[in-house]
Amino acid sequence: MNGPAITIAEGGPADLDAVMRIMEDSFDPAYGEAWTGPQCAGLMPMPGVWLSLARDGEQVVGFSLSRVIAGEAELLLLAVKRGSQSKGIGKRLLERFNVSAEARGARRLHLEVRDGNKALKLYEKAGFSEVGRRRNYYTGRDGQVYDALTLARTIAG
Repeated sequence: MNGPAITIAEGGPADLDAVMRIMEDSFDPAYGEAWTGPQCAGLMPMPGVWLSLARDGEQVVGFSLSRVIAGEAELLLLAVKRGSQSKGIGKRLLERFNVSAEARGARRLHLEVRDGNKALKLYEKAGFSEVGRRRNYYTGRDGQVYDALTLARTIAG
């Protein structure tokens, strides 16, 4: 990778515009997976919620939005700008989620992903396995519906 190294750091509500630009760029509207600005803005100030940003120099190229409640953490969103995908940034954001969740007292990690999403391979390599399925959870712009897979893993220790 040329140029500055990718850095991962905590973000906040002031980074919502960058988060929305990445979400619009990386989530295909055909699947109905992206969140709206008000959904993100409403969740970000809540207790136990944190935002991690991946930056290439000053430019935000990826993010993850997570929360921890009663010893369990959930990866709510993870996205990497299309031009920055397949460079290990998603893996680094997922690793940051794991470390941050454990530091916040989580012992079990959860996430949901659309069945067929290419990120499934990343999650499986990180030790997540399917524990449930929500049938017809996502509705794409053409009306087609897709299942959501619920994945989980336990933090050793």
